[in-house]
Amino acid sequence: MSSLPNILTLSRIFAVPLLAFFLWWPEWRLGYLIGFGLYCIIALTDYLDGYLARAQGTVSKMGTFLDPIADKIMVAAVILVLTAQGYLRGPYAGDVHVIAGLVILVREIAVSGLREFLGGLQVSMPVSRLAKWKTTFQLVSLGALILGGAVHGQPCQSVFEGCGTIAESWVHLIGLVSLWTAAVLTCVTGWDYLRVGLKHMD
Repeated sequence: MSSLPNILTLSRIFAVPLLAFFLWWPEWRLGYLIGFGLYCIIALTDYLDGYLARAQGTVSKMGTFLDPIADKIMVAAVILVLTAQGYLRGPYAGDVHVIAGLVILVREIAVSGLREFLGGLQVSMPVSRLAKWKTTFQLVSLGALILGGAVHGQPCQSVFEGCGTIAESWVHLIGLVSLWTAAVLTCVTGWDYLRVGLKHMD
């Protein structure tokens, strides 16, 4: 527990409530800017804890257990807060973008349950290259949505609003496009994991 990689992992978990605090007020641009900085730090520690654990040969069962939980807690918290504050909305589609966030959350829960089931059978389920791309688009999308709050302010709340030009909301739009890309990859990788699991459910 006292190793540096595990401390970094725990710091990510404890930083999530603070991140949610800065994103709680949808029109507070400074809060979203601070939140974006904190989000980047959390994402950096996600890379560092795994790198240091492998480099130092200190990969532990505790770290293996906590690392995916820390990731899922952050992703779920950010998606829920951004949804509640209206940041998973956009021109022409309105609240439809919430579906992409919902797909990601459902997949995370399903894959966690599948990993727990296969763990009881001592069957490993390695992370695929496509799943790593999914994680990349997921991190970019949430980061862009947070940064969009700092750069552009709160996005359009209705398909009937005059949403302005693309130049006035391009960061937010990048976040939405990346979110849908992550959602599509989520479905593909989730199905791949499910096929592996079904082989052991006879």
